[in-house]
Amino acid sequence: MVPLLLVLLLALVLFGAGFALKALWWIAVIVLAVWLLGFVVRTADGAGRKGRWYRW
Repeated sequence: MVPLLLVLLLALVLFGAGFALKALWWIAVIVLAVWLLGFVVRTADGAGRKGRWYRW
């Protein structure tokens, strides 16, 4: 009974880790797309130069 519970617990942990890693990959792709989009839609400052689209 204990080995069965350990196998089920291991499967649950691995499934959870796999789902979390897949979600993190999607978040990374979205952040990368927003970051690259920021270079395209930068606003111009008063002198007509392209400024930074972020504050830091």
